[in-house]
Amino acid sequence: MKFYIVVSILSFIGSCATLSHKEKIENIKNNIIIDQPSQIVSYANTITARELNNHLYQFASTDFEGRNVGDSGHKKASNYLRDYYISQNIASPINDSTYYQAIPSFKYDGKKFDSSNNVVAFIEGSEKAEEIIIISAHMDHIGIDDSGDVFQGADDNASGTAALLEIAQAFQKAKNDGFGPKRSLLFIHFTAEEKNLRGSEFYVNNPIFPLEKTVSNLNADMIGRIDNRHEFDPNYIYLIGSDRLSRELHWISEAVNSEFINLNLDYKYNDESDSNRYYYRSDHYNFAKNGIPIIFYFNGKHDDYHKTTDTPEKIIYTLLEKRTKLIFVTAWQLANQKNRLIIDN
Repeated sequence: MKFYIVVSILSFIGSCATLSHKEKIENIKNNIIIDQPSQIVSYANTITARELNNHLYQFASTDFEGRNVGDSGHKKASNYLRDYYISQNIASPINDSTYYQAIPSFKYDGKKFDSSNNVVAFIEGSEKAEEIIIISAHMDHIGIDDSGDVFQGADDNASGTAALLEIAQAFQKAKNDGFGPKRSLLFIHFTAEEKNLRGSEFYVNNPIFPLEKTVSNLNADMIGRIDNRHEFDPNYIYLIGSDRLSRELHWISEAVNSEFINLNLDYKYNDESDSNRYYYRSDHYNFAKNGIPIIFYFNGKHDDYHKTTDTPEKIIYTLLEKRTKLIFVTAWQLANQKNRLIIDN
């Protein structure tokens, strides 16, 4: 079963646009076709608030000591992720047993950080295996303060980390049932995002798969809470960057959200003049500056940002579930549609 998703493009076309330009955009828009909608719904529904809760409470526990780069808690967090992928029979892209992309020591703010690692897992595509969709979230946080209090980082970014685990599990279940993605999926838990995006910077400079074969990056960083702007309208997510390099990516995102999820997609921080400059402040940016279309999923800052009060009981798990499903259905479309994304900006 196939059906066409019609997406409004008025916001993208100025009054001075030529007819040929309009026709070109219409052609791109009308070629957004979603196959197998019943399978999308079925596997999206394997993503649950309960499982997200289980992962997040573990990942943001004080046992992981705030997951500061190079510390023992960061290593515990890395092991947790590796062991989960092994338990789900989701492969390592490096070799049969190594899920760690080692990163040499580096300096940040005058301090030297010992070697660390990104954690990576891989689901190979069935038809266009050389084309890669990267789904990412940073795993690190800022450790323990001078008083011994742990920065648990539940929203920042255990929320995105838990989402990746659930998305990977859903895709692996689909593959086990004969509905595996046509393009390959690379799941990356970046280290050192809190240290000037060093983990993602290292990846793009030392890619496991060629950057020219990387179709898109979907990056989740803080997706479990609400900000003050949405206190009375929590059914939202900020999307940043979706139209910066590929307007088709924006329309795909809008289309699958409208069909399957129905979150309010807020583009406030996508404005190039926005003083917060969030487009440049998480791991997706290292892909964007290399010409790879991205979407940054973000719930906005709240009063517990980078404080020891960013704890698991404050996460809204039903909302985290919904946002995770949006990333999943977007990745499904990117992995399975006939043609690779058009880069037009």
